[in-house]
Amino acid sequence: MSGNDIIVSLDIGTSKVRAIIGEVINGSINIIGVGSAESEGIRKGAIVDIDQSVQSIRNAIDHAERMVGITISEVYVGITGNHISLQSSHGVVAVQNEDREIGEDDIERVIQAARVIALPPEREIIGVVPKQYLVDGQEGIQDPRGMIGVRLEVEATIVTGAKTSIHNLKRVVEKADLHVGGLILMSLASGQLALTKDEKNVGTVLVEVGAGSTTLAVFESGNLVATSTLPIGGEYITSDIAYGLHTQMDIADRIKLKYACAVVDDAAADQVFKVTRMGSNVEKEFSQIDLANIVEPRAQEIFQLIRAEAHRLGYGDASGGFVLTGGAVSMPGMLSIAQVELATSVRIATPEYIGVRDPSFTSGVGIIQFVHKNIRNRHLSQNKKTVTKTVSKTASVKKEGWFERMKNLVKDFI
Repeated sequence: MSGNDIIVSLDIGTSKVRAIIGEVINGSINIIGVGSAESEGIRKGAIVDIDQSVQSIRNAIDHAERMVGITISEVYVGITGNHISLQSSHGVVAVQNEDREIGEDDIERVIQAARVIALPPEREIIGVVPKQYLVDGQEGIQDPRGMIGVRLEVEATIVTGAKTSIHNLKRVVEKADLHVGGLILMSLASGQLALTKDEKNVGTVLVEVGAGSTTLAVFESGNLVATSTLPIGGEYITSDIAYGLHTQMDIADRIKLKYACAVVDDAAADQVFKVTRMGSNVEKEFSQIDLANIVEPRAQEIFQLIRAEAHRLGYGDASGGFVLTGGAVSMPGMLSIAQVELATSVRIATPEYIGVRDPSFTSGVGIIQFVHKNIRNRHLSQNKKTVTKTVSKTASVKKEGWFERMKNLVKDFI
C-alpha cells in the first residue's frame, strides 16, 4: 500500500449534507476537502423525497470534488435515528492456524459468528462492534492478533436498524452515482472522536444536537451501551424565531446563525437587525435581547428533555457528565444553558482539524477516523496476507500530475 489513502464520509443531516475527504498519510488523517449543501428531501434524518435528497448529496459531493480536484466514487455514510437499536451477542470459533497463532481470518470468523442472531424480518444488522475478545477464557483482550490460543471468543454489540430506513438511505446515495462503502453509526463514530479514553470508561453521555433531531449515546467501560434519538433540535429554535418575528423560515435561520444568543443576560441591546415581516415589505428592527427572549426558553426545554431522556436510559447522573456536539450547540450561550439544566459537568467537543473546527463536523470527521481505525486497517491486513493490493477501495480519484501516474501504475497490480 502507498503512504496515502483517501476516505470520504457523507453526513446526511436535516439542514445540511456534508461530504468530508480525509487523506491518510503514514497513519495520520488530514482533512483535505469539505463539501456542503442545503439539505432537501430529508426530515429528522429520514429520507422523505428521493429526488431532492439525491440532488443535495450530489451538490455536496461536487463541492468537495472541486475543492480537492478528485472524483469520488465511494463513500462511508453516517446513519442515525430512533430506529437504531443495540443488542449484545457472543461469538466463538476455533483458531485455524496450525501454530495456533490468531490471525485476521480468525477475527473475521468470530465476528461473523457473533452476527448470527435472531432478528425480526423488518430489521437488519448495520454493524458489529467488538467489546472484548477472549482467548482460551482469558478476558479483557482488545486485539488478539498474534496471540496463541485454541479458542477465540468475542463479546460484541450488534447495531441494527429498520430495513426501510437503511435501504432508502443506500438508495439515495447510489442514485447519486456513489458506492456505499459502509454504513457507520454516527454516535459511535462521534464518540470515538469526541470522547477521551477516560470519559468512555467512567460513563459519559454524548449528545449530538442537530437541526431536526438530538441523539444521545452513552459510553461506559469503553463501549457504547445505549443510544436514543429525540425529535427535537435547532430547527425548533428557528421555527420559534420565525413565529416570534413574523418572518419566513429561511430568514429566521439566517438571523439565528448571525445574531442569536441563548442567554438573555448575555445578549447585547445595541446589537440590532432589521427583519422583513411576512406578508408585507415592511421592515421592523429588533435587538439581540429580543431574539434571546425567544431562544432561551426553547434552549432550556431542549436540555430539559435531554436530561429526562438520559435518566430514562439510566445515565442521568453519569460520572463523566455530558459532552455536546452538533451544529446547534455552536450558538453563544448554549453551553451555559446546558450546564444549568443538566446540573453536571458539560463541555462542547470540537474536531481539531484545520477547516473543520466546528461541532457540526464531528460526525463527518468521526466517520473517517472510525473507518481508518476499525475497518480499513483490518481489510488492508487481510489484503497483505493474500494478494498485494496497493490501491485504496474507499475512493476512486483522478488527480493531475504524479497522482495520475501512480494510479496508472497501480492498475498493473489489480
